[in-house]
Amino acid sequence: MVDLEHIAAEITAYYRALDESATLRHHFRHADEEGGLWYIEAAPDRGELIVIKQAELTLAGRLRRYSWEHLEDEHGGLTDQAIDPEQAPLEAISAEEFRRVWTR
Repeated sequence: MVDLEHIAAEITAYYRALDESATLRHHFRHADEEGGLWYIEAAPDRGELIVIKQAELTLAGRLRRYSWEHLEDEHGGLTDQAIDPEQAPLEAISAEEFRRVWTR
């Protein structure tokens, strides 16, 4: 039998450890098909760029945040896929711009 609580705890611990230990962070913005804006903070891990914080600013002005502290809800969740800024339509942004949105 699969212990879902144990798996969830391991996933949370992984993202938390990566967030707390990351010395290099990358920040991006992406517009989705509905006109919402996604703000991403990612850190390198084992040769991949892992999203550790993700914020969605909807057209209605609603802000949704995902990180190890809040992995998912009924609207979405922190991506579990590594990102490749050269292949995905991501625009590099400053850490300050990301923080402005994240702390809004």
